[in-house]
Amino acid sequence: MATGSMETALMSDPTAKLPDDLLVEIISRVPFKSTRCCKCVSTRWRDLIAHPDHREKLPRSTLAGFFYKTYDIASRPYDSHGYLSVSGNWCPIDASLSFLPKWEKIDLLDCCNGLLLCRCSKPYPEEPDYLVCNPATEKWVTFPANEWSSESYARLGFDPAVSSHFYVFELVPAVALNWNLKYEYNIEEVGIYSSKAGGWTHQIEWDDPIDIRNFSGGTFLSGVLYLCSYNNLVAAIDVEGNCRFIPVPTLNDARCGPYIYASRGQLYVANYGAAEVSIWVLEDSSSEDYWTLKHNASYLQLFGSSSEEYYGVISAHPEDDVLFITVETTLPGYRLQMKLFSYEIDSKELRFICDLGWTSRCPYLPYVPLFSESLADGH
Repeated sequence: MATGSMETALMSDPTAKLPDDLLVEIISRVPFKSTRCCKCVSTRWRDLIAHPDHREKLPRSTLAGFFYKTYDIASRPYDSHGYLSVSGNWCPIDASLSFLPKWEKIDLLDCCNGLLLCRCSKPYPEEPDYLVCNPATEKWVTFPANEWSSESYARLGFDPAVSSHFYVFELVPAVALNWNLKYEYNIEEVGIYSSKAGGWTHQIEWDDPIDIRNFSGGTFLSGVLYLCSYNNLVAAIDVEGNCRFIPVPTLNDARCGPYIYASRGQLYVANYGAAEVSIWVLEDSSSEDYWTLKHNASYLQLFGSSSEEYYGVISAHPEDDVLFITVETTLPGYRLQMKLFSYEIDSKELRFICDLGWTSRCPYLPYVPLFSESLADGH
């Protein structure tokens, strides 16, 4: 390069003399939002950030899409799963999980920071195994259930920023039929599986069973699993099976229990009233009364209609103030139609994403790709 050209390059880009490896190392230390800005500096920066060899080192948007259950009586197995990308095709994965061995049925239970928790059915009378897999690396491990019953369910706890090991919470309820002829799922014991220990480390029976919403999605944050209750409480269960309750803000006209999720390292709760949804954030997880109102919006403001349809906040973007909302409507013939929207809190912009169809079912599990070999001891 001529002297004049070099001086011009250094004036426009002071990092022109830095080798590619060092520049990538520098960019890898900034947040994802800043990385997006870095792509605009020069064609060299753009190409380095976009190069597939740097995928593991550079920060990416932590939300790629959603896994969800499907149910179609016309096909087998009736219960299956689907996947929806919401951030382009930067992270192509085998969403069908065809890299897994063929079991009679694989039931999708939970997703946490890039890992999926499934239950693998075996021929009767054998009890099923749990399976944890990483769709981005196609690694997987299995281990036997602990105190499994037909009513038990499990949730996954994993934080790659803290450890490469994961936890599985096996929740065993005492199912009872209440006076409204509705089933109550009062959790009476919990088993904790630790991948570091390679086995079930704790089996705790609670003197007073905890009332958990049926099919409640779990949120794992700072070593604690948070689950919603029907009585305006959030159950917080740590990795040793200890449980405490956190009261959540209440609405006089609440029509269902709250929904919890994590974003930016904090716990959020969405409360649904007859006419609006309110979003609260727990500023200090060690305090039970430090909820701050983040946002509220009426259904009329969001969708231009009343609350005749069923709306639900299913998740939030881990980095941005963006909510993901499902809208359930009833079509002729009593078929349900599920639609997915995103809602940006700051701009109050609602954006239609797609139709999820009538076969989609909760839970809708946010998927955050993980490219590290966290399941190196597995298959």
